[in-house]
Amino acid sequence: MKMNFCRIMRLMTLRFRDRQAIVNVERGRGYTYHEYHLLTNRIADALRNALGVGKGDKFLLILDNDNLSLMMLPTVLKQEGTVVMTNLRDAPQEHARQIELVKPKVVFIETRLLDGYYATLRGAGCEIVVMDDPTPDQATRPGVHAFWSLVDTASELDANVELDDDEHIFMLRFTGGTTGQGKCAMYSIDNLMACRDGGFSNPDFGFNDRTRMLHVAPLSHGTMVGFVPTFYAGGANLTLNQLDLEQWRQTAEQQRVTHSFLVPTVLYRLLELQHSNPRDLSSLNTLIYGAAPMSPAKLEELIACFGPIFAQVYAATEVPMFVSTLDKAEHETGPKTEGGVERLSSAGRPTPGVEVYVTDEQGNPLPTGQPGEINIRSRAVIKGYYNNPETTVAEFADGAWKSGDLGYIDEDGYLYIVDRLKDMIISGGFNVYAIEVESALASHPAVMMSAVVGVPHPEWGEAVHAEVLLRPGASVEAAELIAHAKEKLGSYKAPKSLVFVDQLPTSVVGKVLRRAIKEKYWQNMQRKVS
Repeated sequence: MKMNFCRIMRLMTLRFRDRQAIVNVERGRGYTYHEYHLLTNRIADALRNALGVGKGDKFLLILDNDNLSLMMLPTVLKQEGTVVMTNLRDAPQEHARQIELVKPKVVFIETRLLDGYYATLRGAGCEIVVMDDPTPDQATRPGVHAFWSLVDTASELDANVELDDDEHIFMLRFTGGTTGQGKCAMYSIDNLMACRDGGFSNPDFGFNDRTRMLHVAPLSHGTMVGFVPTFYAGGANLTLNQLDLEQWRQTAEQQRVTHSFLVPTVLYRLLELQHSNPRDLSSLNTLIYGAAPMSPAKLEELIACFGPIFAQVYAATEVPMFVSTLDKAEHETGPKTEGGVERLSSAGRPTPGVEVYVTDEQGNPLPTGQPGEINIRSRAVIKGYYNNPETTVAEFADGAWKSGDLGYIDEDGYLYIVDRLKDMIISGGFNVYAIEVESALASHPAVMMSAVVGVPHPEWGEAVHAEVLLRPGASVEAAELIAHAKEKLGSYKAPKSLVFVDQLPTSVVGKVLRRAIKEKYWQNMQRKVS
């Protein structure tokens, strides 16, 4: 199906004209829907005419959230080029690898990063657009353009650009890489529309024209699934560039934020802050969490502190929508609540219209309750990996994505994610799932979070090992924590060794990197498992 997004947004502007669309908190700027429409028309025109980006060309973004909010939806649908989303917090060498792979014609970058990236970008033949005013020296460098100068001279008229919502690859985006080097995912416009529809298919989220969604995780990745339905509902998307939880709380209080997305590791720290120095966060009615599992014990504490405003989502780079949701009411754990605490450890039930099924190692569907690999089929499943046909064939079959997540669906339709397949520990012939052990440790009042991995053992092949981050001011002996886990899980699943750490390695989106911990213990060994 063809679509002309300038027409679509023109109609949206007639409906939401003077409502706030974008609030860039740190840059102190904002745009109504009418202003946002005209601005994104100008940016798209600058891409076409001043920068020469056309069909088949790519433009890559290394940007803060404030500037990402101008360069993603709707800009990317008003012109024919393909946007390449990167994460600003990735290392320069990772960005260099990504640029070498996709070969963008233009790179949009934060001005403060220009000096460190200039040689790499020009060496790759890229034109460079800096988002804030460059210094006089920077402005004279070949290939450097000032964003606002381009925008000021561009046309704000609607363009007659029509794109096929299934065939046109409007976006490339790199996977998080928690289990290895990130892959480059390819997205059709219909993948984005499925993301929008998934937001509205789950009424518990309450996306509407009064929504004020605060984004602090990178818009280029997980929090995009909240940006899209908020935009289509006529709500306001607010952006912060850095994960400063005190600033997040201040913004939520002052801007009367209603929605936000935070990963569990961040929510644990937010809980501690709110206990020690409360703020008025009564405007919040929906806190979405995902990207990693949540400890049921911590969830109960969060609900006690903030109220029943939590909704869990399961999504992935390869399926950019709410694949499944655990609604707010399903977080209740009272004595009359069916499922109780056990249900909190699930990822909820699949969004209506999304096909989720579990298979064995040969790809055969498994019955209810039996664990295997989670497969997902929906309109949101990506087109595959860019310039990587081998991995595409390995991870996609019959329109479904083979997630690499190990889980099962219970008799009531709840999806349980037991672990990443690569994170399963085989100790003495028994399967031990890292997430299960981490949840048991997190139920101890002294523990903030932990990471569990398998380490080499001469008899068992692998032994369960934990690295633990304690709450501020808390104290506990390792033996006590191990005994606590034994009581919860039994002896063979409990850690055989445990160390306390000051921090755990996390990805740029807040996921604990078990791989980075595991590598310390498996160095110079040919195999990383027993």
